[in-house]
Amino acid sequence: MPKGYIIGHITVTNPDAYKEYVERDTPILQALGGQFIVRGGQAEVMEGETLMRHVVIEFPSYAQAMTAYNDPEYQEVADIRRRNADSVIIVVEGA
Repeated sequence: MPKGYIIGHITVTNPDAYKEYVERDTPILQALGGQFIVRGGQAEVMEGETLMRHVVIEFPSYAQAMTAYNDPEYQEVADIRRRNADSVIIVVEGA
């Protein structure tokens, strides 16, 4: 069964408030089966345009990634991100 991924491209607009999102989303997504593969770190755009920060969270399946993204507890915390960052979030099935 292919794995599932939540991929985020994010530009933080309020770093102090965004810290709460990082502290609270991590245990929720890990409890739902997620493993952070990429979380920030050095990146260089080779083609096109994107936001500044990149996150890849791996799940055992696409269905589990969708369940995690739609989880009510996660969505409550995601509101912190939405208020303090510009973001594009994608759920994708792996190869």
